[in-house]
Amino acid sequence: MTALTEVALILRDGDDVAVATRDLAVGETFRHAGADLTVTAAVPRGHKLALRDLPPGALLIKYGQSIGRTTQEVAAGSHIHSHNLGMGEVSQSYEFGTAAGSMEMSSDVRTFQGFVRADGSVGTRNVVGIVTSVNCSASTARMIADQFRGPIMDAWPHVDGVVALAHDSGCGLVPSSEGGRILWRTLRGYASHPNIGGLLVLGLGCEMIGVETLLDGLPAPADTVVSHLTIQESGGVRSTVRAGAAVVRDLLDQLEQRRRSTVPASRLVLGLNCGGSDGYSGITANPALGYASDLLVAQGATTVLAETPEVFGAEHLLTRRAVSREVGQRLLDRIEWWHSYVSAGGGTLDNNPSPGNKAGGLTTILEKSLGAVAKGGSAPLTAVYEYAERVTEPGFTFMDTPGYDPVSVTGLVAGGATVVCFTTGRGSVLGGKPAPVIKIATNTEIFTRMRDDMDIDTGGIVTGSTTIAAAGTEIFDRILAVASGDPTASEDLDLGRDEFVPWQLGAVT
Repeated sequence: MTALTEVALILRDGDDVAVATRDLAVGETFRHAGADLTVTAAVPRGHKLALRDLPPGALLIKYGQSIGRTTQEVAAGSHIHSHNLGMGEVSQSYEFGTAAGSMEMSSDVRTFQGFVRADGSVGTRNVVGIVTSVNCSASTARMIADQFRGPIMDAWPHVDGVVALAHDSGCGLVPSSEGGRILWRTLRGYASHPNIGGLLVLGLGCEMIGVETLLDGLPAPADTVVSHLTIQESGGVRSTVRAGAAVVRDLLDQLEQRRRSTVPASRLVLGLNCGGSDGYSGITANPALGYASDLLVAQGATTVLAETPEVFGAEHLLTRRAVSREVGQRLLDRIEWWHSYVSAGGGTLDNNPSPGNKAGGLTTILEKSLGAVAKGGSAPLTAVYEYAERVTEPGFTFMDTPGYDPVSVTGLVAGGATVVCFTTGRGSVLGGKPAPVIKIATNTEIFTRMRDDMDIDTGGIVTGSTTIAAAGTEIFDRILAVASGDPTASEDLDLGRDEFVPWQLGAVT
């Protein structure tokens, strides 16, 4: 008789469920723990199979942690999902620093080819950015940038493109409100990003955040070449597009003179994100990315986990790794803010996972979060940042962002991420200009079906053809190659312009 371990994964001793590695049909019988286990309801690949009988209201354990409570009696061999598993009451016991330990620094110093900036930061791309101060200048910015797509860029082989950073706000928003401050931080974060060597700040001319004041006091690299234009002063859209194109050509000529040089991997800032998750996300791609994160931290680099609603229920694992009670408490304060935020909107934090996540086998946010935090590896948590706040501490850090992919990645890039790794089990397509996005598939099926959109396949962790360590090392090596200029799948498709989506909060008047 076939052993259960040949068709399903048991992630921790004592878990109540196994994760199917293929579709399991009703009536199939497998050998488990010295007894026969018969499948009583079809279990799709990536979904959960009950290993034992459970009464209603029982805590259900996966990853060695609770992922919810049974809502009815569950028999061994049952399919565990939304029909018989719910959130139940979430209560965590918080410890601070008990698992922080210390990170041993690597003696094998790795390097990449980056653009060293005047302030000491290092870019992985050399881009001209058009930052819009208000939505009223968004279309004009896109018209300017669209003139520098395709073969015309062959004239500037050492420049990685022109990106219009257009958004839906900037006027009518109370500047002193939380939403106003977030937009301000986001725009300034992009304006001072190491990957942007030349900058055109484009506005209408009567907005709340003016083009001249946007950069006031901004500690941008001194070698960032900056120009300003307003549509009203330039004579309207057509005149502004002509003037803007001339400005961009001049910026391109100046950036073309810049060259990459060898720098240590410690100068990297890596954003960690996921989207379109499935039942394998917390088993393959996320822990493999966590392994890569640890390798980077051991080099002295910075990695940044995000998506606060998707660490809810697993935040106690992060507070244990905090280097101080203050750092751990700052994370809990952000979780508490989110409870108030979603409650005011008539929701709860357990509204997640999304329908696509659930189709992939994830039932509760607790289950998703336990898999999501694996992207952060095992390094100590050195700092917690608000959305789009500039990341300054080396090591493994956290940024408060929504779980919505483009908004989350926008915050990470605004904070200074120069490369982003994005894991997906359902096939999310995402770019993040001016930062390259490396997309990591959790299963070989999605990697094969969406080959032009994916960069790395970690599905072999399930089949046994690779390990978390080997896949993590592959991701680490790819990060260095991409940081040195190798294009990602999303860059080949020219994605990343429309994924600039600042988080919108606050009163609009």
